[in-house]
Amino acid sequence: MSVLQRDPQDRVRVLDEDGTVVGEVPDIDDETLVEMYRYMRLARHFDTRAVSLQRQGRMGTYPPLSGQEGAQIGSAIALDEQDWMVPSYREHGASLLRGLPLKQTLLYWMGHEKGNEMPEGVNLFPPAVPIASQIPHATGAAWAKKLRGEDDTAVICYFGDGATSEGDFHEGLNFAGVFDTPNVFFCNNNQWAISVPRERQTASETLAQKATAYGIDGVQVDGMDPLAVYSVTKAALDKAKNPGEGEGRPTLIEAVQYRFGAHTTADDPTVYRDDEEVEKWKAKDPIPRLEAFLRETGRIDDEGVEAIEEDVKGRVADAIEAAESDPRPDPSEMFNHAYAERTPEIQAQYEEFEALREKFGDEGFLRE
Repeated sequence: MSVLQRDPQDRVRVLDEDGTVVGEVPDIDDETLVEMYRYMRLARHFDTRAVSLQRQGRMGTYPPLSGQEGAQIGSAIALDEQDWMVPSYREHGASLLRGLPLKQTLLYWMGHEKGNEMPEGVNLFPPAVPIASQIPHATGAAWAKKLRGEDDTAVICYFGDGATSEGDFHEGLNFAGVFDTPNVFFCNNNQWAISVPRERQTASETLAQKATAYGIDGVQVDGMDPLAVYSVTKAALDKAKNPGEGEGRPTLIEAVQYRFGAHTTADDPTVYRDDEEVEKWKAKDPIPRLEAFLRETGRIDDEGVEAIEEDVKGRVADAIEAAESDPRPDPSEMFNHAYAERTPEIQAQYEEFEALREKFGDEGFLRE
């Protein structure tokens, strides 16, 4: 049975919480498996440092990703070079793997427009902070690829479980089903849409089964099992580009996982969830799970883990130094990029802002 042709309630797994094989290990070479682990460690360390930067007042509000590395890296590593990725606002690890330097991610959350500049040859959309707004964009991009005859290209789109309650989700998936676009819709079901729990989002038993309404495949995967995520994503991407007879191109993947930290650094998760729940999910941590598998199969040892740890620390430290070496943007730049040219409303806001700066100085906008 295909990994995609299954009941949405039949969750795909390869590794259990201890890293023991309980499913079919995907065909990945040893080097790629170690790189998967390296990028997961890199994403976790970057996340820890980024939260610290925000707490020190060196960066603006930031959305932590810890706990979701297995889903991000496991899926992104399945993409081919020509494929496109459409992130939400939490895909720092996946974006890094696709070629976006850590410095760019830091600049973005520091409020610098340079953070939106994609390096040449990196097939990546900018982060989308509005919930679900990127889903129709991803569908449109995939439709364009199909119309142009670019049959070797698929578009993966990431969003959270809260996005499935938005109209953009339904419109994007409905269009994809009707026009059979080469899309992979990747839902990071991390159990909480800010402070709203999964069971308050929908009465559906799974989010994956929502695909049925749009005539596309839906599959649920253990999102904290990077090998299972890779298997499902690779199969969905292959089908998007080269569907079998009677198969549709689009797929909805529900990756069941948990965010260990806050929704953003402006959030206090202790108000709406208890420590017992967090600790239960931390026992499923994707990083030690993959490490245990790699050790057991002889792909990595203490020396290899230590080398990766040192490399990760150095790369993140270098990225922070590079980002903080860039001159901070002038506050007036916030009016320059909403439209190609300022609308009358934006121009009026700009003039009012500049008048206030002239009257009170920039220090007048700072809290005492």
